[in-house]
Amino acid sequence: MNGSTPAMYGVVAHGALDRVTASTPALRPPHSVVFGTTAKMQMVRQKIEKIKGTDLPVLIQGESGTGKEIIAHMIHATSRSATGKFVKVNCPAIPASLVESELFGYERGAFTGANGNKPGRVELANGGSLFLDEIGELDGALQAKLLQLLQDGKFCPIGGQLDKRVEIRVICATNRDLEAEIAGGTFRQDLFYRINVVNLRLPSLRERRADIPEIVAYFLNFYNEKFNCSAQPLSARLMLGLQQYHWPGNIRQLENLMKRYVILGSEDVIESELLPREQGNEYILPEISFAGPISLKKVMRQMVREMETRIIVKILQENQWNRKRAAKALSISYRALLYKVKQAQVAPPGGSLNFEE
Repeated sequence: MNGSTPAMYGVVAHGALDRVTASTPALRPPHSVVFGTTAKMQMVRQKIEKIKGTDLPVLIQGESGTGKEIIAHMIHATSRSATGKFVKVNCPAIPASLVESELFGYERGAFTGANGNKPGRVELANGGSLFLDEIGELDGALQAKLLQLLQDGKFCPIGGQLDKRVEIRVICATNRDLEAEIAGGTFRQDLFYRINVVNLRLPSLRERRADIPEIVAYFLNFYNEKFNCSAQPLSARLMLGLQQYHWPGNIRQLENLMKRYVILGSEDVIESELLPREQGNEYILPEISFAGPISLKKVMRQMVREMETRIIVKILQENQWNRKRAAKALSISYRALLYKVKQAQVAPPGGSLNFEE
């Protein structure tokens, strides 16, 4: 790695006012780690480049643990609002009865105990960026008030008589299928169109297996330095196991696993995370979201791909990664094997496959 300042893929907070988090741009891994080499992440990178210097609303979608907050900080850092605060709102973490006052604040006398004015997170983000994490958790009344904010830049604190105007860049993130939420009547369609001006879809870690060695090396270096440890690089066998694993917790799960490995210094802590799932046949079970309709056909296709990838890797290992011998052993054409290996994004430990004929 290049010795850059380390960062977490989890929650980053650098200051607080009451229960309000107003953070500076998060320290983050280098772009080579964040974006890797896979086509889907390169598309995300290209979109971020194209919206530099703008304040367009952005919706970041992806499973939990895919790094949505890191991307949100990057967007803020390259926007017209970069000199302002980055204020995060973790929507599910705030009790439903307090969400409105946390977002929009209140004025003295608005309710019992309101002994003074309290600015909300929207007001704190004035001149900067407001990051609404898991926006799909907001109830209908707050969705309507947020829509007004996005339409005319105005809001009214609880107990207030006059609207306040703010200039903020709104960045939203969700692991839900908002279009399915709209169909189910739990999310406003007009709000969706307002926040979905620029859409970034972050792939799961199992969709970017080729990036796992780079991410592992980053976390290994970071936690060795943080905890003053000297954990060694993972064995080739274990690294390949990480690339075959289905990662329901994505990068956050991988980060926590590497943290335990560095502290305990044994590969057993990694194997214990992977092997029970393999023995219980959960190893190839894809992550299923129950937030919306489930497509059995889609789930089965994904399971078949997972199983196919494991078989191909096993045969390649048995043939010392000789693709021609592996293709013969699998009774498929050499060209078909090349395509499947490239789609699965697997490579021999410590090297890469040349896909040129």
